[in-house]
Amino acid sequence: MKNICLYIPELKDYWYEAKIQSDPQSMSYNAGYDVSYYGYHYDTGCIDFPEDKWEESYNKRINDNKYFAYIKDNDLNTFVGYVNYHYNKGDDRYECGIVIESKYRGKGYSKIALELLCEAARKNGIRELYDNFEINRDNTLNVFEQVGFEVVEKQTWKKFGKDVDGVLVRIIL
Repeated sequence: MKNICLYIPELKDYWYEAKIQSDPQSMSYNAGYDVSYYGYHYDTGCIDFPEDKWEESYNKRINDNKYFAYIKDNDLNTFVGYVNYHYNKGDDRYECGIVIESKYRGKGYSKIALELLCEAARKNGIRELYDNFEINRDNTLNVFEQVGFEVVEKQTWKKFGKDVDGVLVRIIL
């Protein structure tokens, strides 16, 4: 079993988030969607996160009560990804996410990190968490189901202008 923890980053640690978000391999899952937020690169899924935006993001997470933590491998003494959850007013639910840096994928981090995220949400009074992703991401769906998430809805999105099938998953904490 991996010796990992969730680490709430300080402002000086945001270099790691910038590193992941600028890596096309780590962000490839995010490519091809018609979204309009600052710094999004349609072709790679990367998101610009320059240092002059770190403090704004840091403060917004605190002010909007958004949970954000790095996944730290204590044995390697390194970050391997990050997790988050936040309240989506439009859909009236808490949504979560997990990103593992590409070079650490397939090494058993996702399941433990997702379990730790659910534990943190539970401690903070959150009763349910949701996420959505493409159905063809079999490993992703498998990990979420192992943690206790269930598919509650099938969805369709446009990716690179073509329909892709997806799922909405939920866990009751």
